[in-house]
Amino acid sequence: MKRILVVGAGFAGAVHARELADAGFEVDVIDQRGHIGGNAYDEVCRTGQRVHRYGPHLFHTNNEAVVQWIERFAAFVPYQHRVQALLPDGGRVPLPVNRATINTVFGVHLADAAAVRDFLARIAEPHQAQTNAAEHLNATIGRVLTDLFFRPYTRKMWALELEDMDASVVQRIPIRFDDEDRYFPDDRFQMLPRDGYAHLFETILDHPRIAVTLRQTFDATLLAGYAHCFNSMPIDEFYASRFGPLPYRSIRFEHLCRPVPSQPPSAATLNFTDDGPVTRETDWSALSGQPRPIEAMTTVTRETPCDYLANDRERYYPVKTSDGRFQAVYARYKALADATEGISFIGRCGTYQYLDMHQVINQSLAQVRAWRRDHNNPSS
Repeated sequence: MKRILVVGAGFAGAVHARELADAGFEVDVIDQRGHIGGNAYDEVCRTGQRVHRYGPHLFHTNNEAVVQWIERFAAFVPYQHRVQALLPDGGRVPLPVNRATINTVFGVHLADAAAVRDFLARIAEPHQAQTNAAEHLNATIGRVLTDLFFRPYTRKMWALELEDMDASVVQRIPIRFDDEDRYFPDDRFQMLPRDGYAHLFETILDHPRIAVTLRQTFDATLLAGYAHCFNSMPIDEFYASRFGPLPYRSIRFEHLCRPVPSQPPSAATLNFTDDGPVTRETDWSALSGQPRPIEAMTTVTRETPCDYLANDRERYYPVKTSDGRFQAVYARYKALADATEGISFIGRCGTYQYLDMHQVINQSLAQVRAWRRDHNNPSS
């Protein structure tokens, strides 16, 4: 029996590995990091709180099939995420923009959703053909809100101006006309693994037909003897940047201990609207299922974006520009991958997409099940 090689022990790799093992395939999983779980990995820190090492990972979806699959491997607790923005005067307002945000920023008293819509229509700057993020935002919420909440964040996060960003990057951010302050109010399922993501991944990969090797960097010589490889490594790196490198933004995470505040935080995440390098910080005490802190201390994590080349090549966010130049480069790599026998690229870096966790799981289930339909005999 030939084995299957899975490169990467994050969600994409773990879902593929478990589905294959359940179908009778022998699977080897490798990861260059010293832990499973990919960017969702978490750990208990010295304050006794569970911290997501690579920033907050909040599970939310309307896909019941994905929830049913993941609940096989862990117990979950409900969690409703909230985000606030720190204004120049020290005040805080909800994000995404809602009625309370608009009333505070403009010093108005809009009574209902209709009044909010009318107000935004008056300050909007219409663009017939919205070709970039700036035009979309200016046409939706006007220049003041755009320049306060989105322009400085975009410069920090992407090292680009809004005019250089593809409109799709900001189109996924809702604008609300009421006082709804939950970040994902439209998702039926919002939850966190009760015992953490690391435990979840341990359970997913706990199968007699799965073997996991950590601190193992992929090399093409590893492919010998395998029937197929599902690979979550950067697709451009696999092909030695034949068509040029695909750019990514990365994040430097700073985990800080602070005294527990006298009042519980009203939002887990605080976004910064200033011109400084930090985009946001997360107070882990605000997440559901946290153990009691040790010695009245809490942990917060600050995030500073940077180019992935300046952060040990840690890739987090594919860069999408308004002219589509990097998407065009990826298309060349995808065409090459489609013509390469015995390998499938998976996950965020393998498909050069920004994907939430539930999307990775859904995509991976669909991909591995399609592959199994064509390779339904593990012994062949």
